[in-house]
Amino acid sequence: QLSGGQSQRVALARSLIKEPKVLLLDEPMAALDKKLRQSTQFELMDIHDQLGITFVIVTHDQEEAMTLSDRIAIMEQGQFIQIGSPNLIYENPESKFVADFLGNINLLDADMIENDQNRILLKCKALGGQLSLSNAYDFNGSGQISVALRPEKIMIQKEFPSEEVKNYVKGVVEDFGYFGNLSIYRVRTESGEIIQVSKQNRDRAVQSIKWEDEVYLSWENKNLMLLGE
Repeated sequence: QLSGGQSQRVALARSLIKEPKVLLLDEPMAALDKKLRQSTQFELMDIHDQLGITFVIVTHDQEEAMTLSDRIAIMEQGQFIQIGSPNLIYENPESKFVADFLGNINLLDADMIENDQNRILLKCKALGGQLSLSNAYDFNGSGQISVALRPEKIMIQKEFPSEEVKNYVKGVVEDFGYFGNLSIYRVRTESGEIIQVSKQNRDRAVQSIKWEDEVYLSWENKNLMLLGE
């Protein structure tokens, strides 16, 4: 009796024998455990590079989509709403749906105060008040908008930030999860908003930040994404 991984390999081999120009893979790794799924992803990438066959992969696993593809199409209610490279869609989503669908993200309410060709001035309660941003992506929204910030783009520390840090808020750790390679924190800021932060565990030290600790969150404005309603 074949295991899930072996069955998937046999099915893939049967399809490749026919030398198709396009191969449709519908949830190809749905039945595999995490480690086997990761190794199979790299195997598929190698096969793709060696044979030059176009793969069309249908998946609900965001990490799988970003690992295997050079172009991603995001669908909502049967319609394509954004198509692009994994990096483009992850770092520059065009809507709140796309931002929230692909990876973890903090979506925070904000009000536009000023918007011209060079600068954007907005007020975001969750991020401490007024923010001044470069209008590098020619954002043309107005009124109430959303500010998006990925958890891995936020620094978390117990010490007061240095003078070089311009953007920070204070909060209290409400939830904390240890996942081995990273830790995830849910921090309630002084404004009452919850902000999620992910931090890579780069050394073997005991976790210094725990539940109910007072912490400071900081970020660079270049990592903020602005999304219209």
